Amino acid sequence: MKFKRFSLIFSAFFIFSALSAQVPSVVKNIRIPLWAELDAYPEFASDSSNPEINDFSYPVKGIREVAPFIIEGMVYGWSFKYTPLDKARGVEEILEIKPVQELNPLYEPVKYSSPWIEDNKLNCWCEFTRNDFQIQAYNLWSSIKNPVIQGRGTGDLKLGFEGVREAASNALKDAIRKYYRSLIKNKPKEINGKVLIRKMPVIGVDSGHYTIILDFFLECGTIIEYSVY
Repeated sequence: MKFKRFSLIFSAFFIFSALSAQVPSVVKNIRIPLWAELDAYPEFASDSSNPEINDFSYPVKGIREVAPFIIEGMVYGWSFKYTPLDKARGVEEILEIKPVQELNPLYEPVKYSSPWIEDNKLNCWCEFTRNDFQIQAYNLWSSIKNPVIQGRGTGDLKLGFEGVREAASNALKDAIRKYYRSLIKNKPKEINGKVLIRKMPVIGVDSGHYTIILDFFLECGTIIEYSVY
C-alpha cells in the first residue's frame, strides 16, 4: 500500500557547547523523535479486520521509510545537480539529489526504540550510531571550512513520504539558490556539488504541508556556464 496522507513530524534537540558547536555525543549518536497519527486513514478506521491498523504496521512502515532518508543525508550526505530557472532560455528549474551512499541495513541499522502512544499518535525514537570512520568523515566536513548553508522547504502532506522528500529537496534548493546568488552574477547552466546535513533537521506540519529547515555543510563542485557565441 502506498504511503499516503501520513502525518508525521520530526522534532529535534539541539545541544551546544560553549563555542556553539555540536558536542561529540551528538556527532556520534543521532537520535530523532518521530511520530505518526494513528487515525490519518478514516477509510480504514472502522475496519477492525484490517491488520495494518490493528498491529500498527502501516505507520511503522512509513517511519522506516522516512528515517533512513534523513539519516543518510546526515551520515554520508547527498550529491546534487541543480539547473537554475532561466525564463529567457526557456529552461525549467530542476534539482536532482541522491544519497552519496545508502545505509546498509545489515551493517548500519537504524534502530527504533521506546515506542509510545500519546494523543492518538504512535511515537518512537529513531537512532543511529556513527562508527569511527563516519565520525572522522563528519569532522573532516566541519574542519575544512566548507561553507555552511541553510534552507527552508515545504512539501505536500498528502504525498506522505514523497512529501517529506519534496520538502527536503526544496530546502536544499532554497539553500543552494541563496548561497550561489551571492557569488555568481549570471545564471549558470548547471551547478554540481555535495552537502552533508550538519544539525538535526526540524520538520513540522503547517496548513497541509511539511515544513523543513535544514542546515548543510556544502562541498562546492562544478559550475557549468552557458557557452558564449
